[in-house]
Amino acid sequence: MSTHMTDRPNLTNKISQQDFLEFYWLKNELVDFCRNENLDTSGNKTALTERIQKYLKTGKKDTSFQKKINKKSNFDWSNEKLSLKTKITDSYKNTENVRSFFIKEIGPQFKFNVKFMNWMKENTGKTLDAAITEWHRIRQEQNTNTKPKNIAPQFEYNTYIRDFLADNPSKKLKDAIKHWNFKKSKRGNNIYHPSDIIEFLKSK
Repeated sequence: MSTHMTDRPNLTNKISQQDFLEFYWLKNELVDFCRNENLDTSGNKTALTERIQKYLKTGKKDTSFQKKINKKSNFDWSNEKLSLKTKITDSYKNTENVRSFFIKEIGPQFKFNVKFMNWMKENTGKTLDAAITEWHRIRQEQNTNTKPKNIAPQFEYNTYIRDFLADNPSKKLKDAIKHWNFKKSKRGNNIYHPSDIIEFLKSK
């Protein structure tokens, strides 16, 4: 028998804040909502969720993002000559030109990583010299960090699958996915708990 699915409300501007926060939403659903309501569609799931929550609470739209779009720098990160004094602009992109610069300054061990790329996007105005210092700091942190890798809050699926398989080594990925699909259909958080297996069996 198929699992029972909790009645999940539609994500529209009529949804209550409680229903919005207590159900799981895909990122594309959050983006579609923002687009339909003329809200900023940029950012990760956490940013989108906070933006929608604020809109549902106040009914006010922040349209400042529309002005920011026209303020982007025209600095060409694909072709400009880069130096240690070059400042990161709001038009920054991880181009081959940038990669070549960092390899020249850092060495062949240079590689882009998510944490460093996010730092570059969030530090407009700082120099590439400062970026190199940050790259070394991140690398040192990664080399000395023996704790399990943290997964950002917006990646609930990855977190759930990881924790489920860690707690149930005899289970397979397909089992974890089934339990995840059941969990996300229910009201509440999407954090793995051993009782999920019991609840899943009861629902069959």
